[in-house]
Amino acid sequence: MKPLAVYVHIPFCTVKCGYCDFNTYAGMDALKPSYRDAVVAEAAAWSQTLGERLTTSIAFGGGTPGEVAARDIAAIIDAVGRAWPLAADAEVSLEANPGTSDPAHFARLRAAGVTRLSLGAQSFDAAELRFLDRIHSPQAIAASYRAARDAGFASISLDLIYGLPGQEPNAWQANVREALALGPDHLSLYALTVEPGTPLAIHVESGQVAPPDPDVAADMYEWSVAELARSGFEHYEISNWARPGHRSMHNQVYWTDRDYLGPGAGAHGYIDGMRVENIAHPRRYIARERALTGDGRAIAAMYRPDDVMARSDWLTSRLRLLDGFEAAEFEARFGTTIEAAVGEPLQAAAEAGLMDLSPRVRLTERGCLLHGEIAARFLAHLERTAVARRR
Repeated sequence: MKPLAVYVHIPFCTVKCGYCDFNTYAGMDALKPSYRDAVVAEAAAWSQTLGERLTTSIAFGGGTPGEVAARDIAAIIDAVGRAWPLAADAEVSLEANPGTSDPAHFARLRAAGVTRLSLGAQSFDAAELRFLDRIHSPQAIAASYRAARDAGFASISLDLIYGLPGQEPNAWQANVREALALGPDHLSLYALTVEPGTPLAIHVESGQVAPPDPDVAADMYEWSVAELARSGFEHYEISNWARPGHRSMHNQVYWTDRDYLGPGAGAHGYIDGMRVENIAHPRRYIARERALTGDGRAIAAMYRPDDVMARSDWLTSRLRLLDGFEAAEFEARFGTTIEAAVGEPLQAAAEAGLMDLSPRVRLTERGCLLHGEIAARFLAHLERTAVARRR
């Protein structure tokens, strides 16, 4: 059977953090039971469309899925399994915040079928947590980590954010070392990004908060690369490190052009080359699921990317992986060589020491810091080439 990954979006939060631009909402806890039913209905509807598949991974993201009742998580896992049987080694991951789940809840989540937990630690510094609008304390991170281990989770990831305005290098290094001291199996390290329209962006624009310093963030990143290598972690994706055997199975689907379904409000999917986006607001999503009893899909948009975007998306995603890809993979996917598609910016990046072209096409360590800029240059070149061909 053809493999399928499933991303389930849970849009509910206790507090929406000021830097977050995800499709999340605070103060809507009363919708959780209806939302569960809507996601179950959507999975059943998609099973009629997709036919036989094998579920290789399920990921609950958000939002804060860890604050949803374990019985609701179990109901969704069961619905996905009824639609497409779960592989024997299927990864079922869930994001949770420290301090909002007690040991009994972690045990219920494990019993429900969750196999991997991702804790949104973000920082071990109380002042930094306040700046980020996080409601947990540094002590709650260790307590939640221990509770998750006691509940039987054999794969635990910690998220951390670096490059905060005014953050000193030694403060960031202390965060990483405290995380390592807990003994996690995986670490995700993300540079703070000022997303348009967020409260953080408004504060930066008004001068209340200094913008993050990219040079300082780059230094923190490079230190982290070296420190985690010394600690036995594999750097397998720009922002992700894992101990052997603990890479995120689900996230690798996104980076390698494989199919994934996205049930839930505002969730995105990628099926047989088609991109699918659901209605974003939870109330509208639930209402659509209830109304469309014959279909049950709350789709806001479905489209096949044109050749320019398909190539750009493929390159952008694959170059996030540290081992990159073989040039022949691009040719097999698009029927042309990578040199013919993006030869000019590809050679420029290689000559600048940002990319290796043999034996695999990949970013160098320095190139990882400029992934976004390199991807933008590829896209610009693809667009210019497409325009020239139409003339």
